[in-house]
Amino acid sequence: MFNTRTKIKTLLAQEATGQEVIVMGWVRSFRNNQFIALNDGSTNNNLQIVTELGLLDENTLKRITTGASLKVVGELIPSLGKGQKVEVKAKTVEVLGDCDGEKYPLQLKNRPSLEYLREVAHLRFRTNTFGAVFRVRHSLAFAVHKFFNDKGFVYLHTPIVTSSDAEGAGEMFRVTTLPLDNPPRKEDGSIDFAEDFFGKSANLTVSGQLEGELGAMAFSDIYTFGPTFRAENSNTTRHLAEFWMIEPEMAFYDIEDNMNLAEEFIRYIIRHAMENNREDLEFLAQRLAEEEKQLPQDKRSEMGLIEKLEFVLNNNFERITYTDAINILLDSPAYKKKKFQYEVKWGIDLQSEHERYLVEKHFKKPVIVTGYPAAIKAFYMRMNDDGKTVAAMDILAPGIGEIVGGSQREERLEKLVQRMEDMHVPVDEMQWYLDTRRYGSVPHAGFGLGFERMVQFVTGMGNIRDVIPFARTPKNCEF
Repeated sequence: MFNTRTKIKTLLAQEATGQEVIVMGWVRSFRNNQFIALNDGSTNNNLQIVTELGLLDENTLKRITTGASLKVVGELIPSLGKGQKVEVKAKTVEVLGDCDGEKYPLQLKNRPSLEYLREVAHLRFRTNTFGAVFRVRHSLAFAVHKFFNDKGFVYLHTPIVTSSDAEGAGEMFRVTTLPLDNPPRKEDGSIDFAEDFFGKSANLTVSGQLEGELGAMAFSDIYTFGPTFRAENSNTTRHLAEFWMIEPEMAFYDIEDNMNLAEEFIRYIIRHAMENNREDLEFLAQRLAEEEKQLPQDKRSEMGLIEKLEFVLNNNFERITYTDAINILLDSPAYKKKKFQYEVKWGIDLQSEHERYLVEKHFKKPVIVTGYPAAIKAFYMRMNDDGKTVAAMDILAPGIGEIVGGSQREERLEKLVQRMEDMHVPVDEMQWYLDTRRYGSVPHAGFGLGFERMVQFVTGMGNIRDVIPFARTPKNCEF
């Protein structure tokens, strides 16, 4: 039976020895026809398997190559080697799956680059770097659900196929069953979506927020955690076409309640990873330190990865208004020396370089910016009394800029309708949404956290394509 095996992480943590164990995994290395480094993905640390000379026949020895999978039965004994307390003295070794060492893309002697590993993403999980990244990703996802569950939130599954554009940006992937070579058309030449599967134009969702608000108006507190899609032609280290979003929506919340929850949430999931994935994070911290040695001094991080995460846990986020942020940027040495690529003036949408300056150079910690100009924000955000700004908030993090975007929602029907008309959002098609303001409207708020950016922040990985199993980006849809 295969389910009698013990995972390597469990064995390496044991003190007791002398018992017979069954382990299975993949060969990382094989030295002197005696010492097999075996890994099963439960930890980056390998278990040493010792095979006495003469135990294995010549054919089996040849089959034990890097990448081959083995089943080993043996005795757990104290290890004489450095770095591990125990090893396994093999009684039997069975090759479950062969691996051609000449063709296997992951050779230890080559130490493949991250760029190369993106091309063989189906195998990169087997490397130490990606083993650590995806165990941390799992831990963060588990912490998301635990945080909201413990607070009494309802996990709501919002639709992936939708007919609404929550952001109003129009950068959506269309879903259709119409023949692309000859779609049905109306008299004016436009495509007749009445004949499509849903009887109307449909898209992949960019956000579950609007549907989430419907749930909050019944359950008080809900959250969504699922895939979202943006047909945005951005080839950057921070953008994906398919990514995961965490979107809580809370009734009886204002903008300050919203900020407090978001800050508590970020701290909670980081702490969970620190407590449960310390070994992986220390490995990633070392990887990042080695990578940054190649950079000029002024491009290196001021803090190591572990130090950065502890700093976030131990310091309150700075809270400033958008107007404050603009004034800080205008008064900065970077602006005066014309080092910003994009202009700085009241009314602009802050660019990544502006966000990173505020976080990394000025405050040197995460920053929450509130009170953005209404003209650059979505229709559903609550208008402030000044008539110019909305009760929006963005959380900016070192290394990646915006990590959370949220707002207090506009609960006043008349003002919401006016805003929709001003921004050319189709009011007639959104009556279901407006019903939440007609029937028992309450002050409410919510935010969205891009999960991959959070994983990037916690793991220190420089490219967002390296923290999602299979990246979907412009001109790239492999696997």
